[in-house]
Amino acid sequence: MAKQTGQGSGAGLWGEIAPGEHIVHIYDEDSAVLDSVESFVVGGLEAGEGVLVIATASRLYALECRIEANGFDLAALRTTDQYIGLEAHDTLATFMRGRWPDEEKLKRSVADLLARARGAGRRIRAFGEMVAVLWENGNAAAAIRLELVWKKLSQEQRFPLFCAYPRRSFSPNEPASLQEVCALHTQVI
Repeated sequence: MAKQTGQGSGAGLWGEIAPGEHIVHIYDEDSAVLDSVESFVVGGLEAGEGVLVIATASRLYALECRIEANGFDLAALRTTDQYIGLEAHDTLATFMRGRWPDEEKLKRSVADLLARARGAGRRIRAFGEMVAVLWENGNAAAAIRLELVWKKLSQEQRFPLFCAYPRRSFSPNEPASLQEVCALHTQVI
């Protein structure tokens, strides 16, 4: 099912991440963040972890092509919920009430997804772009709120959480917004 650890493997940077880590990648090029997400996901799958990915449709497609190119059988991984890939806009629609997240719906939805990914006791890791979607749509307050809810869940349930934002989302006239996002995370790339 899984490729042997080696060249192209996710074991390097992302092989071992502490539970509760909340990492953000501020990127200029889509290829750079796709490389990071691929490495994060492959590292988890190689370690036998459950992996939850909530990404834009284009990123999800590109990522899943790369995962399969790494020798993973996505159909088999989906069957056991070791890999769960969801589209960010669709997922947002399940818990947003207008321009603000319904926190109870969000927590229930995420708890269900994490339980599925955890299976019979697997460690888990999650990557999400919902915050970047909200931010790019001019809803920075909801993005920050979503960051805070996810951060709390990652600490309570002890899983690493990886987020990504395109640098173009941040106005050069308001450097405080970028600093605010970075301050919400334990590591910044």
